[in-house]
Amino acid sequence: MLEEEELKNAILMVLANKQDIHGCLSLAEVHKALGLEAIRNRTFQIFKTSATKGDGLDEAMEWLAGSLQSQLNAC
Repeated sequence: MLEEEELKNAILMVLANKQDIHGCLSLAEVHKALGLEAIRNRTFQIFKTSATKGDGLDEAMEWLAGSLQSQLNAC
């Protein structure tokens, strides 16, 4: 999907949810499972989150807003 022409400059944010549950995948495991090591020339970030507790969501949204602003400023 990320190779679609319409998405070539898209920012990728991965929310690794359920991080409050014992036995969840680590960020490194999520990174590997999604094949993110193959991504080149794209801004992306993975965030540990727990939607029920709200953990990590503010940080993720701040990163996304900042990344989008940087991308707009570069145009």
